[in-house]
Amino acid sequence: MFTTPFDYRNAHSVQDVIEWLQEDPDNTKILAGGHSLLPLMKLRLSTVSHLIDIGQIPELQGIVLSDNELRIGAFTRYVQLVRDPSVALAAPLVAEAARVIGDLQVRNRGTIGGSLCHADPAADLPAALLALGAELEIAGPAGKRREDIDSFFLAPFITTLAPGEVLTAIRIPRIAQGARSIYLKRPHLASGYPIIGVAAWVVLRDAQVDSCRIAITGIGSVPFRAFSAEQMLVGQTFTRDVILRAAEQVASDQSFDDDDDGYKANLCRVYVTRALAALGNQG
Repeated sequence: MFTTPFDYRNAHSVQDVIEWLQEDPDNTKILAGGHSLLPLMKLRLSTVSHLIDIGQIPELQGIVLSDNELRIGAFTRYVQLVRDPSVALAAPLVAEAARVIGDLQVRNRGTIGGSLCHADPAADLPAALLALGAELEIAGPAGKRREDIDSFFLAPFITTLAPGEVLTAIRIPRIAQGARSIYLKRPHLASGYPIIGVAAWVVLRDAQVDSCRIAITGIGSVPFRAFSAEQMLVGQTFTRDVILRAAEQVASDQSFDDDDDGYKANLCRVYVTRALAALGNQG
């Protein structure tokens, strides 16, 4: 199928994008990798009058590692996340999640910023970024601001981005020294999207949990953190019984849509258990 006619614009700065978005915000879309937007346009599920290509904007490119954090430009492609040694060193969860996104073609075209802004509840990267406590750089008509990723996702395909705003970068604190991390998912056989994906990391001191984070995608209306399970784990000896209690806490805390038979809650319980058990075995 063919898209409806649209005006194509090639942006060379973030300011270009902000100004063009303000001209007709309801009918203007940003083109990054295009794997989500273009199929929607071809199916006439999204009608766009103006398409802004952001692939030539230097500010949105690149991965920079400092002493305390990793800065990833919003247009960074998945394949770069997989291959960059700075990501492997400072945020291995991101590389693990990116490695299992789609297929080779998708990983060569898709971008981290495009994934976050599209806000598909079955995307892989949000779980890893939630678990790592990422902060988002956003630019708009009122200037620049930062937002914790915990508050970014409001509903399926809806974020806190205001009209005219652009996600420019993702800032990730360096993972704690000695942390063990994992991204584990059950992929849909046809699409590769996670039916459930669990991103977790833990730091153990003398077999006790010093710190940890758990985030889950695919199974809820938005990706989410397992705050109460994290709190429960800290200070506990990392045994099988403790892991099972934490997984049960995650499942019982969530109210899943269309889960009358308890399938989603059980799937959540099983995959959190598997992810945490795998972390225990990494030592």
